[in-house]
Amino acid sequence: MSRLWRLSVFACSMLPLPAAAGEARVLVADARGTPVAEAVITAVPRDGSGAPADAPQRTHVIDQKNETFIPYIEVFQRGDQVVFHNSDHTRHHAYSFAPARQFEFVLAPGESSPPLQLNQLGVIAVGCNIHDTMITYFYVTDAAYVARSGPDGRARLELPAGKFDVRVWHPRQRPGSPDNAQQVESTATDGPMAELKFGLALLPDPRVAPDRERASY
Repeated sequence: MSRLWRLSVFACSMLPLPAAAGEARVLVADARGTPVAEAVITAVPRDGSGAPADAPQRTHVIDQKNETFIPYIEVFQRGDQVVFHNSDHTRHHAYSFAPARQFEFVLAPGESSPPLQLNQLGVIAVGCNIHDTMITYFYVTDAAYVARSGPDGRARLELPAGKFDVRVWHPRQRPGSPDNAQQVESTATDGPMAELKFGLALLPDPRVAPDRERASY
């Protein structure tokens, strides 16, 4: 065996092995059993450990196109920034009165807002003061493990060993709904765990309401 080959084998043996993770599978449906897309799923260690290390701050871009905020729901880590961009041919007036962050930006076609930092945890509902059906939600979290359900209502979380509280949030949940939390224990062995099923009572989608700008008087 050549010296170069021996050194290569030694270097490879020193590389850290990937940590095993259990796969928590989540299914989110409404009261009728219809899959719910774009639900935010978070997992937090029950012993308070496993807080995320300081991650680089990200800048998220929220586009305004065809009189729609894109995306409908965006997940932020605390300290991330957001920029609004107007890709339409009409003005937009993005605003929020949420306790976690209050702001307003009037954007002409093609304009972008200055970066806005989100330092408070919570949900920030954002609307357009010109177009009633335009709405987007910012979910600001410190959770280390976050996922969103797809069109089939399903999501997956890879969790290290430990016990976790898994919660589900969706902007159309009825006020006063019980806390959507379940406990799960991961043994950190590769492979799926039992599927967690969440049933949500949802309000109608406000994005399909009539827009006063388009209504005939």
